[in-house]
Amino acid sequence: MPLPPLDTIPSEVVSLDDYEALARGRIEPGAWAYLAGAAADEITLRENRAAFERLKLCPRIFQDLTAASTRLSLFGREYAHPVFIAPTAFHRLFHPGGELATVLGASAMEACMTVSTQAGTAIEEIARAATVPPWFQLYIQPDRGFTAELVKRVEAAGCSAIVVTADAPLHGLRNREQRAAFRVPPGLEPVNLRGMEPVPPADRIFGSHLLARAPTWRDLAWLGSLTNLPIVLKGVLDPGDALLAESHGVSGIIVSNHGGRTLDTVPAAIEALPAIASALEGQLPIFLDGGIRRGTDVLKALALGASAVMVGRPVLHGLAAAGATGVAHVLKILRTELEIAMALTGRATLPAIDRSVLWSL
Repeated sequence: MPLPPLDTIPSEVVSLDDYEALARGRIEPGAWAYLAGAAADEITLRENRAAFERLKLCPRIFQDLTAASTRLSLFGREYAHPVFIAPTAFHRLFHPGGELATVLGASAMEACMTVSTQAGTAIEEIARAATVPPWFQLYIQPDRGFTAELVKRVEAAGCSAIVVTADAPLHGLRNREQRAAFRVPPGLEPVNLRGMEPVPPADRIFGSHLLARAPTWRDLAWLGSLTNLPIVLKGVLDPGDALLAESHGVSGIIVSNHGGRTLDTVPAAIEALPAIASALEGQLPIFLDGGIRRGTDVLKALALGASAVMVGRPVLHGLAAAGATGVAHVLKILRTELEIAMALTGRATLPAIDRSVLWSL
């Protein structure tokens, strides 16, 4: 089980990488393998970071920054900044307070939390604790009737959007996790899935019940008929899929490779972003998920067409280190770094950020 949170954050913890190093010593090795690992050789996991490092910024001088702001509007709501919390499972693996501690930290920084289908806390509890209405990440389950009832619960709880994860009809083979023989500990379960018809176990992939009942574009249209909430499709890397999603009525796209956890050797999320932004031509808001570790990364994503970004593992690092305080501090670091990067590249507002922020030879 996770260690108790630190009473105070050490003064030398000043970056998201510092939080990762601190968290590693506070998480049981199997749980760390689950959190930090990715599919196969973890090439995509590393590329998510390396691709950001290859992009350079172009500083500007003597720009008017008197009306500087990071505010944005999405789906009829105002948000204080473009850093959202990505959906991640089982927060009690990393902190006794679980998702309730995470949402407390998010609320302190006016950040929107996306609650995972595999949260260990009921969506109603999390939504009540949030000051910014959360989003809910939905896997369309083989039990479609249960899925429809879950959507009703999400609406009744006050969530403001549904994030449909599309890139994981089955789990990737995460070798680091396999070597650590990680298993979700007793007493921890995806409580929002209680009562669902179980999927029979299978000893193969092709021909299994899981693939036979995996969702298709028809199911996305069906889901849209159940709710008036915005539907944001997560796990898009191909521009053709982005256009299909638009034609099926989604409200937004999340460019993501699932943190490298499903299929290895796919492109870094930031590498896939420009072609998708070009294809959609501003018709839908786009989010970038994967590899964000600095405010400069946020700026680069916005420059290449994202409206906002989502952050997953670093939030859990903050949670493991110092509970709600750690989550809030991780978000504060990113927001502060973003504001500094905007000021030094001469961009007072998010709409002012475009490709000219990036250095080109």
